[in-house]
This record gives sequence, structure tokens and C-alpha cells, in this order.
Amino acid sequence: MKIVIADKSHFIYAETISDTIDQAAQVRGTGIAKRTPEYIITKIENGNAVIALEGNKFAGFCYIEAWSHGKFVANSGLIVHPDFRNIGLAKQIKKKIFEHSRTKFPNAKVFSITTGLAVMKLNSDLGYHPVTFSELTDDQTFWKGCQTCKNYDVLQRTNQSMCLCTGMLFDPISDKNKENKKVKEKAFKRLKSIKQTLFLKNKKS
Repeated sequence: MKIVIADKSHFIYAETISDTIDQAAQVRGTGIAKRTPEYIITKIENGNAVIALEGNKFAGFCYIEAWSHGKFVANSGLIVHPDFRNIGLAKQIKKKIFEHSRTKFPNAKVFSITTGLAVMKLNSDLGYHPVTFSELTDDQTFWKGCQTCKNYDVLQRTNQSMCLCTGMLFDPISDKNKENKKVKEKAFKRLKSIKQTLFLKNKKS
């Protein structure tokens, strides 16, 4: 199994990817917007997608969407072909597209809206946190993409404040602050230990 950044050689899988997403939506009955082969090709062409292949057979897919002039990005359309489910492939694809998003858009907030508990768990493992919709992008182009979801009327009735999906967000600035705090705490503890050691030596002498 290989998971790679999709390129033009993978255009041939666009229809299969579109059909797989559509079939998953029908089975689940909620929360998956339709994506046309043309739309998927655009994502591949822009270098904003990853694809999993077993030889020449399609196994899984996910792509990046950028919003609010690159301030927000979403990892969308995560799908695994039925023949390759329950082997941990979704987690590998999610990790690959997340890393790709962080490389292409290092300062962007990465967000997700989903009804799937498995996706929520994957997001949580990558550092996402549940948030209200008001903390996500206000770019209406993104929200219009929900129109093909059967629950779109819920989003409309609540003035785009909530739906059956859960909003999740990874904030790189917040994450850096946490890392900086940990580094400072470790440095402080080390300095404190050195000072205590010197104090004891001086006291003995």
C-alpha cells in the first residue's frame, strides 16, 4: 500500500473516488457532501490531495480546501474503498493529508466538520479540539459546499451556528504556544535544579 500526494497521473481515479464518496453517503445516510469527478480533478491538479493505492487499485483519498485567503484549511472528502476498510488506512490517509496541509499552509488553522465518530477520534489524535461553528471560517463558499448534504436545512434554520456535524479545529499558534510553554517550563526546572545544587555546594563549603 502506498499513500502519495496525488498528481495528474491519478486523474483516472476521479470518477471512482466520486462514486465511492456518494455510495458512502447513501450507506451512512448523513453528513457527506457529494463531490464531482471534475471537482476532484481540480484538487489533484492543484497538488491538494493524497491518494492511497494498492498496486493500481484505488484504496483511499482525501483533499485540502483553503478558505479565507489561506487562514483556514480543511481536510475533506476522506474516503476509503470498502475493500480496504478496517485495516487502519483512514488513519494513515488522515495523517498524510494533515502533514501535507501543515507543509503547504503552515500558519493556517486546520478545521473539520463531521458526523463520524471515527473521524473525530482521528482529528483528536492529531491535536484538533471541538469548537463552535463561529470559530471556523466565515467564508460562504465553504458553507455552500454543504448544500448537497441532506442536513443542509438544519444549518440554514440555525443561521449557520450548528448542525448535526461537530466542528473541530487545530490552531498552529495555540499549539506553538503550548510547545513554547513546555520548553520554558523544562528550562526553568533545569535552571532551578542547577541553582539548588550550587547553593548546597556553597553551603557545605
